[in-house]
Amino acid sequence: MNLNKVFIIGNLTRDPEMRALPSGISVTSFGVATNRVWKDKSGQKKEDVQFHNIVVFGKQAEIVKQYLTKGSSVLIEGRLQTRNWDAKDGTKHSKTEIIAERVQFGPRKGGGASSAPTAIKEKENKPEALETIEYPEGEEVNPEDIPF
Repeated sequence: MNLNKVFIIGNLTRDPEMRALPSGISVTSFGVATNRVWKDKSGQKKEDVQFHNIVVFGKQAEIVKQYLTKGSSVLIEGRLQTRNWDAKDGTKHSKTEIIAERVQFGPRKGGGASSAPTAIKEKENKPEALETIEYPEGEEVNPEDIPF
């Protein structure tokens, strides 16, 4: 059995860049930094930062371009893919990227106002009226009368 699955949580290192494939499908790429902090044997605090290249396709690519900026917190779920190519000068190059299958936005810095569309804001602020069922008081309910 084989599995190629990646989960990372980090911050964007640059603003997303969007382009389109010849087929018209949107493609957005951006970088994410993740860090690891630990103490070595002597008790010294150590930190390691890793930089990841992310690629997103389709409608999700358009949403990422619209709402994320450098410094935004994000959770990425995807798979690893390595591309290889030869440069014009004959040198060989390779690049490992995370092809995002799911992008989840993290909290906004400062907890300020969101730049989400107005319709979404209104829905979040207005409590939705719930349909309620009025039960008769004082009546005994026969379990055989329940339709399920």
